[in-house]
Amino acid sequence: MSKRTAQIRDCLERLYARYNRRRFIGSDPLQFVYRYSNRADMEIAGFLAAELAYGRVQQIEKSLTNLFGRMGESPYAFVRDFGKAQRRSLTGFKHRFTTGQAISDLLQLLREVFEESGSIEKHFLLGYSEDDENIILALSKFCDSLRAMYASVHNGRISRGLKYLLASPTGGSACKRLNLFLRWMVRNDDVDVGLWKSIDKARLIVPVDVHMARLCRILGLYPQKTVSLSTALKITESFTEIEPTDPVKYDFALTRIGILEDCTGQHRSDCEFCELFAVCFHR
Repeated sequence: MSKRTAQIRDCLERLYARYNRRRFIGSDPLQFVYRYSNRADMEIAGFLAAELAYGRVQQIEKSLTNLFGRMGESPYAFVRDFGKAQRRSLTGFKHRFTTGQAISDLLQLLREVFEESGSIEKHFLLGYSEDDENIILALSKFCDSLRAMYASVHNGRISRGLKYLLASPTGGSACKRLNLFLRWMVRNDDVDVGLWKSIDKARLIVPVDVHMARLCRILGLYPQKTVSLSTALKITESFTEIEPTDPVKYDFALTRIGILEDCTGQHRSDCEFCELFAVCFHR
C-alpha cells in the first residue's frame, strides 16, 4: 500500500468512526428499513427505499413517507395481497419521474418473487455464485429475470418506468440504487442491516452517483466526471486496495460529507475542519 493510500485509509477510518452510526440515518432512505422489525417488511422497505433514492434528500424522504403511508402497516402484506385495490391505492403517487404505475408494476413482480422464492434474497441467489469476481453478474441476472417476468405477460415489452427501476449492469449502468440496496442487505454494522447472510461483502460494488463520483475525485481515486458501470468498478477497485474484505465499508460515512457538510468539491473557509482535508485534491 502506497503512503498516500495509507493516508486516505486513515482519514476514511476517522470518518467511519464519526459518521457510521445509527443516529445519522435520519438523512438517509435507510431510515425507512428500521421502521419495521419483520424480515420480509424490512427487505421490501429496503428495496423500495433504494429504488427511490435519487433526487434531493428532502424529496426522497417525502416520497417514501407518502409511499409507505399508502401501503399500510406491513409492506409485505401489501405485496403479498397485491391486486387491483392495492394498485388503485398507488394512483397519483409520483417521485420525480417514477409514477405509481411503475411502482405497481414493480410490486406485482415482488409478489411473484415472494410466491416463487420466499424472499428477494432467495430469488437473487438463483443467479449468484461464490466463484464470481463480484456481484455484477448476479445483479444482471436478477434484473434480467424480473424484466423477463414482466415481459412474459406484456407481449415482450417492458415499460419505461420499470426499465429505470430495474436498470441492469448488462446495459452499462452503474446501478447505484440497486448496489445501495445490496449494501444495506449484505453488510452488517451499526448502519447497514445485514439481513442477507449468503453473500460475501467483499464482492459488493460501491453505489456511485454524481455525488460519490465527485467525492472520489476529491480523494484522487477516479479522475473522470462521467458515471457508468466502469466508473463504479474502478472506484470499487480503489476502495478494495484500501479495505480488501469490505470495499463498500466507507460508503455511508463518506456520503455524509456531501449530505451533512454540503461539500461541493470547491474550497471553502471551513474545509480545514473536514476529515478529508489532509487528502483533498481541491484544498
